[in-house]
Amino acid sequence: MTAAFVENGQASDGRAWDYLLQTWRELDVPEGWRAEIDEGQIVLVPPPHAHHNGIAEAVQSRLYRGLPEGLGIYQTLGVHIAPLGKLYVPDLVVMPTELIAAADPEVSDPMDASEALLVVEITSRGNAREDRTKKYRAYARAGVPMYLLIDRFDTRGPMATLFTEPNEDGTYKHTDAVPFGKPLALPSPFDVQLMTGEFPGPAV
Repeated sequence: MTAAFVENGQASDGRAWDYLLQTWRELDVPEGWRAEIDEGQIVLVPPPHAHHNGIAEAVQSRLYRGLPEGLGIYQTLGVHIAPLGKLYVPDLVVMPTELIAAADPEVSDPMDASEALLVVEITSRGNAREDRTKKYRAYARAGVPMYLLIDRFDTRGPMATLFTEPNEDGTYKHTDAVPFGKPLALPSPFDVQLMTGEFPGPAV
């Protein structure tokens, strides 16, 4: 993970956040890279491994089987964690399509994370800790009802974990974890089994 420091101060400060967001909008990010805002700076995340992309495709394909009308699955969609002044670009986000359609076509602004129904993060070797800790707390604080963490580098072996029922203190009440190879149930409104045995490749 490569960090590009932009400005001193916390992004939660109004002027600092406005400056960071404007800079984020104007960045010419290399193809395949993602730009996020965290800890008062802009962070550039390099393109992931092919297995990472294969897992994202497998999850998206499975989600589509139970996706209700009016919801969409989005890649490279920025989401704003308003309580913490952060902006992340998850691997997958499930969001109401009407919110996407209503976005200003002239401004590349992030969506409010609190509007997401599901956020999916797939760890890479360089960002696994952030996905397990900072992003876990951030999505809980934002009120994201489901956070799916697919961790190829868990010390127990590759794991898929679904966190549900967020608390304002930045934790989730419920955790359902399975090792790769076992199915993971995604509850309503999806009502599908995530077949982790379909995920490509071993952890790398």
